[in-house]
Amino acid sequence: MDENYEAEIIREVLLGNPQPFEKLVREYQGPVYGLMLRTVQEPDIAADLAQEAFTKAYARLESFRLGKRFFPWLYTLALNVARDYMRKRGSDLHVFMDDPQDAGPSEDSGAEQERMEARLDGATVFEYVSEMPPKYREALILRFRHDFTMKEIADTLGITVSGAKMRVGRGLDMLRHQFKEVSNVR
Repeated sequence: MDENYEAEIIREVLLGNPQPFEKLVREYQGPVYGLMLRTVQEPDIAADLAQEAFTKAYARLESFRLGKRFFPWLYTLALNVARDYMRKRGSDLHVFMDDPQDAGPSEDSGAEQERMEARLDGATVFEYVSEMPPKYREALILRFRHDFTMKEIADTLGITVSGAKMRVGRGLDMLRHQFKEVSNVR
């Protein structure tokens, strides 16, 4: 969704017409539900937490700064809802990637052999990322799955921009190291 269109929707909601907020819910319900499902791994609870995140977003919409992208703000809020839930359960926050196919290169390569190799690489990347400490995993997911900028990652995770760069860089280093180990074993 275009940032200007999102800003129009938010202005209208802030002026007292709640109806357009539904457009934002429809646009982002998938990624927010996905975050919750990756965190709690229980569909009913994930749906409740996603609804809670949107309810809080609506209630706090006045704190959103127009001119910024809405999704990172919403994602930060949803991540905090997930963290609160996990803290109440006495668990650490774990965020998992959705689909290993999404982690690999796109399917425009043509040949079946290349597509199969890409799928295997995607599955391998998924496996490696799943095994990473959560702070590096979250940073990589935000950067490469949701196209967040380093500033948006920093704001979402409550760290500095250099901290975000460090986490993404170390996460990528861990992936490179894993691939080197596997290729040396073969």
